[in-house]
Amino acid sequence: MTTRTRTDVLLLAGFCAFLFFYGLGQFGLIGADEPRYAQVAREMLDRHDLITPRLGGHAWLEKPPLYYWQAMLVYSVFGVSDTAARVPAAIDATLLVIAVYLFFRRFRRGVEADAALITASCAGVIGYAHAASMDMALAATFSMGMLAWWVWRESAQRAYLALFYVLMALGMLAKGPVAPFLAVAVIVLFALATRELRVVVRTLWLPGILLFCAIALPWYVAVQIRNPQFFREFILQHNLARFSSDLYHHRQPFWFYMPVIVLALVPWTIFVLVAFVESVRIWWAERKSVSAEPDFELQCRVFACCWLVVPVAFFSVSQSKLPGYILPAIPAGAVLLADYLRRHLGAEQEKAEPVPKWLAVSHSIVAAGLIVPSVLIAYLVTQHKLPAGRPMFISLAICLVLGAGIAITLSSRSRLRALRFVTLIPVLLSIWVVLKVVGTTAIDQTLSARPLAVELASVETHQLPLAVYGVSRELEYGLTFYRNQTITRYEWGSVPAQEHLLVAPPMFRYNIAEKAPGRRVMFLGHYAPQDVDYYWVGAASAPR
Repeated sequence: MTTRTRTDVLLLAGFCAFLFFYGLGQFGLIGADEPRYAQVAREMLDRHDLITPRLGGHAWLEKPPLYYWQAMLVYSVFGVSDTAARVPAAIDATLLVIAVYLFFRRFRRGVEADAALITASCAGVIGYAHAASMDMALAATFSMGMLAWWVWRESAQRAYLALFYVLMALGMLAKGPVAPFLAVAVIVLFALATRELRVVVRTLWLPGILLFCAIALPWYVAVQIRNPQFFREFILQHNLARFSSDLYHHRQPFWFYMPVIVLALVPWTIFVLVAFVESVRIWWAERKSVSAEPDFELQCRVFACCWLVVPVAFFSVSQSKLPGYILPAIPAGAVLLADYLRRHLGAEQEKAEPVPKWLAVSHSIVAAGLIVPSVLIAYLVTQHKLPAGRPMFISLAICLVLGAGIAITLSSRSRLRALRFVTLIPVLLSIWVVLKVVGTTAIDQTLSARPLAVELASVETHQLPLAVYGVSRELEYGLTFYRNQTITRYEWGSVPAQEHLLVAPPMFRYNIAEKAPGRRVMFLGHYAPQDVDYYWVGAASAPR
């Protein structure tokens, strides 16, 4: 191992440890999906069942099992916790970064560390590396599959095409048929752009298809045999209906993913856009040229552009939109930017052209701007607005100093060579501020059920059944995970006959007697951050 390789390994290990693993348990599971998926994995582990995902003892067939399998493995080693539930995503993100590094080390030497660190430090990758969900598993398997396909395209080694099929099968197990569908769309668009439709036919390699089927299909067959409703629930409802209708109330405007992709690529957004526009411009200028040998340098950039565009365009058409859907597009932006740096760093050695001032200033604003939401996150989470006065002044002052430093550095003699260093400073600083200085308490208390579960446990002498009334799904699923028990809902007529605890907003205080007539009700406390009360409800009287 050379000194440079050893340095790269230590650098990537340190950054992945900090960006992905540090602070995984600083705040509890948030939203509805994180605690729900974490609980499904726990129930599968308790039942020693690798086939049927279950929630509350009932089959939960919304998603394939790859995340559940990963979480079960982590649970079996470290025990069940919110931190353990997030470890699979952190591992998947790390594998993605390693794959990007190895790809550039083998085929685009010189910027392999830059490419890996750019991938690791994109806001979308960092965010979903801390989430107990399927999104990072899909993004990692799909993106590594795209890299494997290109390596096969450039090297003509069938082993990489086989690896592509293996990774697409894992993507199928991560989040369903969307992985192979997106791969087909990217490859077809690339073939059309380069006028090489034969590459699509060559990709349809029978041993690879059989390998894909051997890995992906056994679980689908097994779960269908055990649960005859699987095809209807998973394929028809959670794939086709989710795409073609607003069945799950995630409707957003058509342009929703434009700001999402811009934010997900922060702090590299400006340079990625520049690299994308430059690649498209060169492709357009040379699209009619005929060569006996393909220009793999240009075609790789075209392929990355197709990879970046397809997920955004595909999910923009969907009637159901969530930010994590386009996570598979983010590594394509990192690949584009790294290739851009490789070419321009080479040109810099010969011509010493400075970075344009508009580009240096624009990038510095975006990169340094990360510090503003990180410093103000407590206000944003609790008050849903930006504060005035001293907090805003401090965050803007820090942003101004960082931005000026980045712009001056990029405009100096060091130019693009300093891009990685000066851009990662605000990224690391922002994460440290959020996790250790201002953010985690507000996030935990306001968005997670963990503190409320602790309060409920403190008023019990032994664990009682728990019911909710009029609370959000996020709070219900969070309590399900942290108390590891099935939660019943009063509004559905599910009132436990035995004594139990009840969580409800204050406005429902006078409705409790109607739902549980003739039963003793004792107010126990109020959880202010989420504005809910909790009560003790006595057992129902035995009929005479």
